[in-house]
Amino acid sequence: MNRFDHVGALNDTTEVYTKAVYASFLKRVIRVVMPRSTNGDKDGHAPLYSTDTELDAMKLIAYYKSRFQIEFLSWDAKQYTGLTHCQSTRKEAISLQVNATLTALNLLKAEDRKAKKTDKATVISIASWKRRKRNQYLMNRLFGELDLDQSCGKVANIYERYSDYSTIVA
Repeated sequence: MNRFDHVGALNDTTEVYTKAVYASFLKRVIRVVMPRSTNGDKDGHAPLYSTDTELDAMKLIAYYKSRFQIEFLSWDAKQYTGLTHCQSTRKEAISLQVNATLTALNLLKAEDRKAKKTDKATVISIASWKRRKRNQYLMNRLFGELDLDQSCGKVANIYERYSDYSTIVA
């Protein structure tokens, strides 16, 4: 790390270093940014790079964070909301499919924030929310068939407790 230039701190445990180096596999000069975190006796680092050698190190870290969030969003959309299930070749149909799946994700994130009573963006488990919604659907059908009033304290307590049954994150 003594060959790298210290840029500053990302947080209390992470220092950022950078250097423009020649990358033989790219046959060009690249900007390498090395966030190095220390947590007790453990050290961690995540080398990041860009072909733009003038790019600020902190901005490069922000770009990588955004990229990860975009990849996570598209993975969730493919996995749980049917982003890749459109069988049409028409541009309008594909556009509608993409918009519908991303809208479903956004509505779910809004509901998650409302349930947690926060405006702060958090990582959510769509698998857990999917399981929670299925549990609630089944309980609504069951309670409806049994003619149970969900405003009753005991029934409401059971409904709330079993809504999160077998979810990953409650």
